[in-house]
Amino acid sequence: MSTVFTQIIDGEIPGRFVWADEVCVAFATIAPITDGHMLVVPRQEVDQFTEASDELLAHLVAVARKIGQAQKEAFAAPRAALIVAGFEVPHLHVHVLPAWDEASLTFANAHEVEPEQADASTEQLRRALQDAGHGAHVPAEMSLPTLP
Repeated sequence: MSTVFTQIIDGEIPGRFVWADEVCVAFATIAPITDGHMLVVPRQEVDQFTEASDELLAHLVAVARKIGQAQKEAFAAPRAALIVAGFEVPHLHVHVLPAWDEASLTFANAHEVEPEQADASTEQLRRALQDAGHGAHVPAEMSLPTLP
């Protein structure tokens, strides 16, 4: 049975996408710690990061870095943070989020947001990625996981 992330990638469940390439996608989490909190997820189902190839991990981190740079710009954050936990869904994913301090980097701060706020944050990040020259990997529409 496919994971919920595979269902999002395949378009069976809606998602708010900011990135798509042949190896991975990035989309908004449903319970962000901060505005702009994204998940970088490989298209391939890999249970956890310790089971991923070095090449896959390198690609995910490279994409996360580009998203983190755009998050800093879009949300005026001094840092971007990475969290790799993997307890929520058995499908490797990297949390990338704008960060202002270490104390706020806890899943205890995760909260659901109104769809309009999630749309606005996602669109803000999509624009920042495009402005940074990554438009080729920003899907034409926020809800489309396919390659641009």
